Amino acid sequence: MPKPKPQKNAKPKASPVAKPSKEPKKSPTPPAPKKLPGSGPVPGPAPAPVPSPVPAPAPDLDPTEPGLPWEQLSSDERSPLRTYLDQIGKTPLLTLEQETALARRVLKGDEAARQHMIQANLRLVVRIAKDYDDFGLPLMDLISEGNFGLIKAIERFDPDKGGKLSTYAAWWIKQAIKRALASNGKTIRLPVHMVDRIGQMRRTTHRLAAELGREPHNDEIAQAMDIPVAKVVHMKSVANRAASLDQPVGEEGDATLGDLVKDESERSPFESLRTKSDLSEIAELLAQLDPREADIMVLRFGLNGESPLTLEEVGVHFKLTRERVRQLQQSALMKLRRVMTERQRLLTPDDVRRNQLADARAEVLREFFRSKGMQVPDRPDRSGL
Repeated sequence: MPKPKPQKNAKPKASPVAKPSKEPKKSPTPPAPKKLPGSGPVPGPAPAPVPSPVPAPAPDLDPTEPGLPWEQLSSDERSPLRTYLDQIGKTPLLTLEQETALARRVLKGDEAARQHMIQANLRLVVRIAKDYDDFGLPLMDLISEGNFGLIKAIERFDPDKGGKLSTYAAWWIKQAIKRALASNGKTIRLPVHMVDRIGQMRRTTHRLAAELGREPHNDEIAQAMDIPVAKVVHMKSVANRAASLDQPVGEEGDATLGDLVKDESERSPFESLRTKSDLSEIAELLAQLDPREADIMVLRFGLNGESPLTLEEVGVHFKLTRERVRQLQQSALMKLRRVMTERQRLLTPDDVRRNQLADARAEVLREFFRSKGMQVPDRPDRSGL
C-alpha cells in the first residue's frame, strides 16, 4: 500500500509541464496587436493584423454629433449626406504600414492603390469640410471640393519623406475648400485670405459666446482678435450669405425677391431715345473721317457698344505702334472738332429754333422720368467733343 502513494504524487508533477503548453495557445492572439493599427510603426510581427483591419466606425461622422450641423441642414441635404456617410464608413481605416505601402504603389502609378487610399481617407474631408459649412456653400459641395484636394495630396504624398498622410492632406483639402468658397460662395468673389480671416472671426465669436453666455459685441470680438472694430463689421458684412433671387417673399409667398429688385441695366425710355439720337449724330461725324481713323475712334471709345480698347490693343489690331495710334486718334479728334464747329456756324435760325425745341422737349421728358423715380442722365453738351 505505501507504493501507490508515490504514483499519485507523480501525476501532480506532470501538471506543471502541462501548464506551459496551455500558455502558448493564448500567445498567438494577444490583445496588444489589436491596438497596433492606430498606434504607429511596429517592428517585427506588425503585419499580423493587416489581413483583418479594424473598420473603425468613425463616430465623428455621426450626424447626431454636435460638431456636424445636422439640425441646420434641410431635408434635401440630409438624405444625400446620410447616404454618403454610410457609404464611406464601409471602407476600413488604414494602418501606418498599409498607408506607406499603398503610397509607394501610388507613386509608381498603381491606380488600384490610389483608389484605395482615396476611399479610406474620405472621412478626413468630411471632418474638415464641416468647419466651413456656414460660408455660403452647401456641405455636400464643400465635401466635393475637399475631395479634389485629397486626390491631389494622395498623388503627391511621399511616405519616405516622413509625416502622415492626414497631416499632409489636410492642407490640400483646406486650400481646395477655401478656393471654392472664394470663387463660388459669394456673388462677389472673396480672396482666400479673407476666407481665412472670416473663419478666425467665427471661431473667436463662438469661443466668446461660450465664455460670456451671450453673443459677443463687435468691440469684444475686435479686442480678442486684436483688429479694429471696423474690420469686424466689414468681415461680418461680406460673410453674410447672398440671398437667392428666387427666394419667396411676403406672407403669401406669391412673389420672389427678384420681382422686387430694380433692374439697373434696364434703360429708361428717355435714355433709349437719346442713345438713338446720339448714335445717329456720331455716325454722321465719323463719316467725315477716313475709314482707318473712324475705326480707331470706334475701338478706342467703344462707339460700337463694346468695351473701349487701349492704345496697345488698337495697335495690335491695325499692326501699328502705340504712338502711331495716338497720333491718328489726335488727328481724328481735331477733324471732328472742326466739323462740329463748322456745323454750329452754318446753323440757320430755323435750325437753332428746332434744336431749342428739341432740348425743351427733352427737358420735359427728363422731369417726367425723374418724378417717377427713374435715373435720368444730364443733358449732353452739344458744343463739341
